[in-house]
Amino acid sequence: MKLADRVNKIQPSPTLAIDAKAKALKAQGVDIVGFGAGEPDFDTPLNIKEAAKKSIDAGFTKYTPVGGTDELKDAIIAKMKNDHGLEYTRDEVSVACGAKHSLFNISQALIENGDEVIIPAPYWVSYPDQVVLAGGTPVYIETNEATGFKITPDQLEKAITKSTKALIINSPCNPTGASYTADELKAIGQVCLKHDFLIISDDIYERLLYDGLKFAEIAQVVPELKPRTIVVNGVSKTYAMTGWRIGYACGPRELMGAMTKMQSQSTSNPTSIAQKAAVEALRGPQDAVAAMAVEFEKRRTYIVGRLNAMPEVTCFRSTGAFYVFPNFSAIYGKSFNGKVIGNSTEFAAYLLEEAKVAIVPGVAFGADNNARLSYAVSMENIRKGMDRIEAAIKNLQ
Repeated sequence: MKLADRVNKIQPSPTLAIDAKAKALKAQGVDIVGFGAGEPDFDTPLNIKEAAKKSIDAGFTKYTPVGGTDELKDAIIAKMKNDHGLEYTRDEVSVACGAKHSLFNISQALIENGDEVIIPAPYWVSYPDQVVLAGGTPVYIETNEATGFKITPDQLEKAITKSTKALIINSPCNPTGASYTADELKAIGQVCLKHDFLIISDDIYERLLYDGLKFAEIAQVVPELKPRTIVVNGVSKTYAMTGWRIGYACGPRELMGAMTKMQSQSTSNPTSIAQKAAVEALRGPQDAVAAMAVEFEKRRTYIVGRLNAMPEVTCFRSTGAFYVFPNFSAIYGKSFNGKVIGNSTEFAAYLLEEAKVAIVPGVAFGADNNARLSYAVSMENIRKGMDRIEAAIKNLQ
């Protein structure tokens, strides 16, 4: 059997692969501390689950419009206006099976052979592969701890070419936890105004910000960019609804229509029941969201402190999402039982085998000096995992 060439151009999601391996070991009775998956360890709030149950009892179990129900679109429109002062109509909203699906639909409806998409690195693992699948070329802007893992206007200007089709902005960022301020986005936005390309703003972690930071959306701080900005969001991270699979995009009606058209030939509509739950999530009480953010911030402070206290480890103080992205490169070249650790993949393998701790190698995000750890796990497991990593590092020669 000859598979399509596009299959060989991409890799399976490494974050999901690590999580699957950790879960498989746990199923065998191995005591694994998993820092792999980007999934809140909190339960979906009760009012949201009750809304889903009511929809089942009411028989809301049939097909819906491909791009989402009017009720959910209206809830999204109200959320965008109330939270960001951005106004949309129903035909400027497209609902999909998760924010990842929304991003995939965008790339399929927008990117062609020869198009370039600017992606700040480190980046979420799916951005480049989705661009490649659509025939485009990822163009990376490198960032690091010294720059706060954020791009500068000068870097952006130098990356733009006549083939630039879009820029992806992810704030707060997966994997670094870095977040752009309104002033930083305004400066980047001024560069964007001088050139003709789209901005894809992935806001999936917008409600998970720490240290008193306020969320900023580029289309809000630079209103002139709204006609060519696509805002992507969803309910998975904010409301602990990862398995419900509801994401959405807001942007130019022509593109939203094209995305819905593409979706009509793949998944059709998102799950009807999950759409009802998402309406309740957006319109209902937000207390649970605030409580999760408070707990995540406590965990962030603890895990950053522990990592920075470890020998030859440095860790950027993340300001959003639920990830830390420590730099382990000073450890490379050391060995355990004669086996030398030379990169993030080998270090992650060492931790899983010897310390029974699962992390995601930074090379998957375009930063081999680092690794991603999710602190969307209990404080008990964070403490246990930090103890194991610290001991594993001290065992290296």
